[in-house]
Formats: sequence, C-alpha cells, structure tokens
Amino acid sequence: MTQRERQLLNWIEENPLISQQELADKAGITRSSVAVHISNLMKKGYITGKGYIVHTAPYVTVVGGVNVDIGGQPAGALVPQDSNPGTVGMSLGGVGRNIAHNMSLLGLDVRMVTAFGDDLNAQKIAASCGELGIDISRSPIIPGGRTSTYLFINDEKGDMVLAVSDMDIYRHLTPQVLSQRQKLLCGSQVVVIDTNIPAESIAWLAENCPVPIFADPVSTAKAVKLKPVLGKLHTIKPNRIEAELLSGVAITDEESLHKAADALLDTGLHRVFISLGSGGVFAADRSGGRLRLPVLPADMVNTTGCGDAFMAAIAWAYLQGTDLEDTAKAGLAASAIAIESGETINPSMSAEALRKRAGL
Repeated sequence: MTQRERQLLNWIEENPLISQQELADKAGITRSSVAVHISNLMKKGYITGKGYIVHTAPYVTVVGGVNVDIGGQPAGALVPQDSNPGTVGMSLGGVGRNIAHNMSLLGLDVRMVTAFGDDLNAQKIAASCGELGIDISRSPIIPGGRTSTYLFINDEKGDMVLAVSDMDIYRHLTPQVLSQRQKLLCGSQVVVIDTNIPAESIAWLAENCPVPIFADPVSTAKAVKLKPVLGKLHTIKPNRIEAELLSGVAITDEESLHKAADALLDTGLHRVFISLGSGGVFAADRSGGRLRLPVLPADMVNTTGCGDAFMAAIAWAYLQGTDLEDTAKAGLAASAIAIESGETINPSMSAEALRKRAGL
C-alpha cells in the first residue's frame, strides 16, 4: 500500500460515506486520481464492494524473537573458575518482543508469532504478554524445546565478560509453520519482522505476505538474511554498518550516505531509515524524499531499547498516514523516550507522549 493509499483509507475508515470529491479536496489531488487510488485499494482487498465497505484489519503482527535475559555481576573483582558473590537479575527481551511491547504501549492491537519452549521461561513471557495485551495464541510451543535465553556475566564495572546465547528454538519457525498462519499474517495492517527467524522463513513472508513488511536487521551477522528480499519489503531500519552491508556502499560522508540509501531503494524498498547513533537518522523514500534529522534532547539513562522503540514508532506512524519527515520524527521521539528509562522498555511510552515529544 502506498502512503497516499494509506492516507485515503484512513479517511474512508473514519467516514465510509465520504465522496471521492471530498477525498480529493482533503488530499489536494484530482477526483480522477482518487478514483485510481480507490480502484487500487479494491484490487488489494482493503475495500470491498460499493459504498466503500472497508475490510478492516485493525491489528499488526510481529514475527520474531522473544528472550529471557539472565545476567550476573560480582560485588568485587571477578574471580575466574570460582563462585563470586554478587547480583543476578532476569528480564524479558528479544527484538520482536520489545517492538511488540512498544507498539502495545502506543495503543496498537498486536499479535505475535514466535516459538516457545515447553518451560517456565515460556510461562513468564506468556504472562507478561497477557498483561500487555499482546496476543501470542498463534505462537507454537515446541515439546522439549528451550525458550530463547541469553545468559551473560559482567565484571564489577558492568562490562560484559562472557555470554551464552541459546536461540536454537527459532529454527522451528519454518515456512510451513508460517503458512499455517497465513490468514493472520495477511489480515494484518503491517507485519514487523526481525532477523532472528530463519532466512527461508523471511523469504516465505516476503513472497506470500502482501501487506507492508517492516524489517529490523538486528545485527550485521543476521542482516544478510534480508538481502535477497529487499525489494519485497516496505521499510527497513539498519544502522550505518548494516546499511553498508545491505547496499554494498561504504558510508564515509553525506554523499555516500545518499548513495547507500539510493542503492537500497533501487531494489524496490519503499522507505529506509538509517540510524546514525548520536548523529541522528537519515531517512529516504522512493518518491525522492531525503532528510537527515538530529537526535532529540533527552536525559540518557539506558540506550538498550532505543532501536526497538524507533521501529515500533515508525510502524505506528505509517498507520497514521504520516509523511517521511513526521515518521522519522516519531522514531526519534520514541528513542528519546526509551533512553530516559533504566528499563529496556519505558513504561511511560504512549501515543500522546510520542506526539508531544515529536511535535506532531
């Protein structure tokens, strides 16, 4: 769905009896152009029958990772091969889960497809998702499987010394498993994916899911899974290194930043948001929009959840029908809100707080 089609569909959902001329006046385009957009919406299944009978799909679906993070830190200098007095904490994470959590706080109806082991960690995550209103009912439980777990040990300064990542469970999110959930996926307004799932499953989604797909590359090691399907995605949010990997362009200055974005958009992508860390974000779309925005002022406490909040916000903003600049502002605002919390997800995240911070 194009941005103009999304804008028109929003107005039709608000007033199903609105005329084509009224839509043209609101959009600042001709009535014949509106007719073409409506015809496209009907072909894509978003509007059915006469009188603008809207096929509503008031939910988003996240396909990706959930994690239980277990971390320990000694009270003093770490002594190898010994038991160290200190503190041990447990928290819920995973890129997909974090994005879903943020989108739920932004007021979206969120469904999540992931894979769980048949264990206590799965029960902890399920309880949390239930409290947040995130529907995980279509996520398979793998008998004998282990829910994704990340175990790390820090030194007395808080710097990581070693870690063990157990994410084998995601190999069970096969194309066959996803095909059994095709109705759920195709009924979504947006599907958000992370690259914790297998490459063949990402390929299946790109080929069989006709709704806009927003992808988070997660890391350079996993981002390569997106390369074969870039042209079938709607939006991606890489950092500078991931953008270099996916575009094949070394980003060294403003000119090469534009070239990298152009290379990505030439694949067929609709939008790209390249995170530049403290340098803000560079956003570009297929209509020729190019802009670079600085980070918003914030009291930095914890940067861990900034990227996940950004992705949640740009998906939320897309559903509001916002243009490229306002979508980027929404992402930056969500990152600013996230960075001000000691938790990965700031419980103060909301659509109202985001709009206020972004000036929308």
